[in-house]
Amino acid sequence: MDLTAALTTHRLVAIVRGDDPDAALRTVLTLAEEGVELIEVSLSGKDALTVIERARAALGRPLGAGTVLTAEDARAAHAAGAGFAVTPGLGEGVTTAQDLGLPVLAGVLTPTEIIAARALGVAALKLFPLAQAGGARYLKALRGPFPDAPFVPVGGIDEDAARTCLAAGALAVGVGSPLVGDAAEGGSLSALRDRARRFRGVVKEAGR
Repeated sequence: MDLTAALTTHRLVAIVRGDDPDAALRTVLTLAEEGVELIEVSLSGKDALTVIERARAALGRPLGAGTVLTAEDARAAHAAGAGFAVTPGLGEGVTTAQDLGLPVLAGVLTPTEIIAARALGVAALKLFPLAQAGGARYLKALRGPFPDAPFVPVGGIDEDAARTCLAAGALAVGVGSPLVGDAAEGGSLSALRDRARRFRGVVKEAGR
């Protein structure tokens, strides 16, 4: 898949992780029903690879594998049918995923990491953890030396932060608990639908 193009179009990545694989699967399917096109299943969740396999079979479209740290993680995600990889930092997970043909949303925070990630040819830059680093103000500061960098802020991105980051030039935003809530642990899918609609509304307002 062309991950950069998908991020440009949809501007929202939902991040699903949980200790209940069946609930995590229901969460993925519900998000898809609500029009969330880009969904990442974190490998830190229980039986995440099985969730990816089952969701891919049900939806017939690419899903991301998140928290890809090692070469083994990348190979397992590829075997499970993941369409892209998401990493918290730079390492073997990035290079092995790319060798396997998976586009990578690579975790960076500092200018040095941004330069290194771009040299590797990653699809986009997961600016993580943004809230702890200064939020949209930090994103704006980075856009000075890196005006065309495809930043995707992640970490503490609620609706207000999503709106602010998109206005500050983020290509897209990655959202975990403010969107998913407790759905991946068996919580309310109705509440999940409401949150998904609100976040999609934020993205729609932001436009391009």
